[in-house]
Amino acid sequence: MSSKDQILARIRAANRAADRDADAAYAALPRRYLRAHHDAAAHDIAALFAERAADYRAVVERVPESGLAADVARVLTARVAAVSGPILVPDGLPAGWLADVAEKITLARDEPALPAAELDRAAGVLTGCAVAIAETGTIIMDHGPGQGRRALTLVPDFHLVVVQAAQVAADLPVAFGRLDPARPHTLISGPSATSDIELIRVEGVHGPRTLHILIAD
Repeated sequence: MSSKDQILARIRAANRAADRDADAAYAALPRRYLRAHHDAAAHDIAALFAERAADYRAVVERVPESGLAADVARVLTARVAAVSGPILVPDGLPAGWLADVAEKITLARDEPALPAAELDRAAGVLTGCAVAIAETGTIIMDHGPGQGRRALTLVPDFHLVVVQAAQVAADLPVAFGRLDPARPHTLISGPSATSDIELIRVEGVHGPRTLHILIAD
């Protein structure tokens, strides 16, 4: 081995030792992080979620689980009366949610996947969600059963989301702990909006202009 090789070998060995020491020191750091700012057992986190989501200009209603089908039908009927077109529904949506929907409301399935032009002509879309975050008023979709693909909830101008009260997590760490990191996730905090141009708020630029949330409990 040449002198150069010996020197480089010693440098590599010293670096490996330094890395091990650094890893051990990092692992030993105290991590007394506050994982939750809201006690789910002591507070009505569904009410907090409703308050925060409304701050983002979403329409939020708390409805009884027993009357959910009637409330879904009421909201969709009002939407179709204002804007003609079908209501899009993804595969896996609980059939009970549509039990009271009248025949005058046309439902359209996204199977096979509808082209963007047809999504744009729809009166709106009805979905569930994967989890909701009370602290930020955010809905998270992992596009599993009852949620549909991302385009289904971004192209139509109206999105009705049903959030089960049990799906509301108090904080971000709790919410993310319920999600599968291998799945795609879409985070929704109120209707689509931007203030990029002259600081004037414009809604409906990148997604639905109207987000209507029914919290069922």
